[in-house]
Amino acid sequence: MTNIHIPVSVLNLAPMREGQTTKEAIDSMVDLAQAVEKMGYTRYWIAEHHNTSTLVSSATSILIKHTLEHTSKIKVGSGGVMLPNHSPLVVAEQFGTMATIYPGRVDLGLGRAPGTDMETASALRRSQVDSVYTFPDDIQSLLTYFGPEEEQGSVKAYPGVGTNIPIYVLGSSTDSAHLAARLGLPYVFASHFAPRYMEEAISIYRMEFKPSQYLDKPYMMVCLNVIAAETDEEAKNLSTTMKQFFLNVVRGSRIKLQPPVDTMDHLWTPMEAEMAESMSRMSFMGSKESIRQQLTNFQSYFNVNEIMAVSYIYDADKQKRSYEILKEVVEGR
Repeated sequence: MTNIHIPVSVLNLAPMREGQTTKEAIDSMVDLAQAVEKMGYTRYWIAEHHNTSTLVSSATSILIKHTLEHTSKIKVGSGGVMLPNHSPLVVAEQFGTMATIYPGRVDLGLGRAPGTDMETASALRRSQVDSVYTFPDDIQSLLTYFGPEEEQGSVKAYPGVGTNIPIYVLGSSTDSAHLAARLGLPYVFASHFAPRYMEEAISIYRMEFKPSQYLDKPYMMVCLNVIAAETDEEAKNLSTTMKQFFLNVVRGSRIKLQPPVDTMDHLWTPMEAEMAESMSRMSFMGSKESIRQQLTNFQSYFNVNEIMAVSYIYDADKQKRSYEILKEVVEGR
């Protein structure tokens, strides 16, 4: 049976819109969190990116704390903390402190990529050793730091011990699927920008999953783009903001989130269009009925446990309406 009545969550890269200051972009991030909390979204995750002038999500844990402070019940977490950039102990202390102040509301999504270019990655690195390869051990360290006192080594995270903060493995390739399955942890696939290996990764994760003290059966989350509006036509127009966002990624240009345009034809070459659209092809787009149909088709094939939606929409009210429509769809309204 196709289950579209599933939990829905939000990922925010905290982009700066054209005309916004950095402070206004952070205020928009909080404003959206408050809106989706009222709608009944499950969690609100904030990404980590560095040396990117168009995104304000570099100090992720500070943004999470700020969002927790201005909301009351939605779970707030990282999508994700990029572990090569951080010492697991420091992450455990920061998140342990937040979980102590806001019990039961903190999630920790962990990624293996640096979330930036190689030069910046080198400036961020905690050591010159290639910490990408220590990712599995670093996750294990965090699980220990958040676990019971008697399982700790001589170095402990205070506060952090005994907080049991839920850890999620993030990935955009099949490597992370093997790892999440082996550790018996929930898995989140980044098909909002890297859909290519999604199907294979989901299948690997489910096939290889080993029950653990954290999870008795696989918990599969997929992150994808959602542009919902009153009509298909309006959604198509709003989606040109997302297309311009991905064009920036393809070109490596640093342009803030742009208002929608009537046509993309004059903005990109056919090759750029193909590259940008292949990155964003995992998108639900259209009216409520169209979104319902797309989600039904998706679920009849993948049957995931939770959808995490990213919406690059320029107008903040229309962005909120997009999230409202998705919520109405999963509630059968």
